[in-house]
Amino acid sequence: MKLAVFDFDSTLMDGETIDFFAAPLGLEEKVAAITERAMAGELDFFESLTTRVALLKGLEKSKVDEICQTLPMMPGAKEVVHGLKERGYTVVCFSGGFRSATTPVCKALGIDADFSNILHDENGILTGRVGGDMMFSSSKGDMIVRLQNLLGITEEETLVVGDGANDLSMFAHAKTKVAFCAKPILREAATHCVDTKDLQEILKIID
Repeated sequence: MKLAVFDFDSTLMDGETIDFFAAPLGLEEKVAAITERAMAGELDFFESLTTRVALLKGLEKSKVDEICQTLPMMPGAKEVVHGLKERGYTVVCFSGGFRSATTPVCKALGIDADFSNILHDENGILTGRVGGDMMFSSSKGDMIVRLQNLLGITEEETLVVGDGANDLSMFAHAKTKVAFCAKPILREAATHCVDTKDLQEILKIID
């Protein structure tokens, strides 16, 4: 058995989920600017996450669910998951984003498990609060070590794929580290860089 862990936003999905959520509120540019700085490693991830989610206060949960039905997948997403599973990998998604998006998408792609955050709502309206598995810059690293211990998988048998600074902590625990259309801070930590928007390129790296 081997382990493959993918980031979600701008990796499995072509874009940033929270930017899509901000659009109906007219806050897409403001939220996107914070996202960009966080992914470049210029802001603390927890602070940037809670700041951005606070801006979503008042958005209907039904609107969130509607947006999550039409998120654009990265080219090659379905093919890379299928290809990895054929090669004996357990495929998992870690996201600093939200379960509203990751759970339905990962189910559709055939991914084995997803770990992400939950947008809190009251009576179907977002409160601007968030909680979950992936709140901190260290969260992905903590979780990958737990999964490796649980599954009996070594760093040598682990592949990670991401694009931003909050993927650094999981890159520290994998032999094969793929920076996918990534920010410079992550490219520096990678063993491989893919600069075309096609996840099938990852299959060439492991074959």
